[in-house]
Amino acid sequence: MRLTMYTDFSLRVLLYLGIKGKEELSTVQEISDVYNISKNHLTKVTHELGKMGLVETIRGRGGGIRLNVHPSEINIGETVRKTEDDFHLVECFNCEINQCIITPVCRLKNVLHEALDAYFKVLDSYTLADFVENNDGLASILLGKPL
Repeated sequence: MRLTMYTDFSLRVLLYLGIKGKEELSTVQEISDVYNISKNHLTKVTHELGKMGLVETIRGRGGGIRLNVHPSEINIGETVRKTEDDFHLVECFNCEINQCIITPVCRLKNVLHEALDAYFKVLDSYTLADFVENNDGLASILLGKPL
């Protein structure tokens, strides 16, 4: 399974804001420069993260973005579910378009469902705090702070 760039960028924005701290504002341009990602893509990502309530956006001069909640309140599994379009690993996962003739007797689909459940069980066991708190290496790379 592969996550979309949208989810990847969403997680990167959250990591950056989590390392930066809840009190300090960042800009989309700043994050774009650090990750070398299109500002236009990140603008859309931060807008959606704001609609989810994860990011606070402050408009105007001196504005910017920051986490809206503590990193421990941002569940990674939940974030991935909200930022991905679907998790149809195979055709039969999508009842609307499924034309696979073996669906009624297929045992593989059950294993794939089990694997997807296990995938989310792991992601659900982590919050953003697990990746940003006491992570001097990440702070060094993203913010240029010495180790």
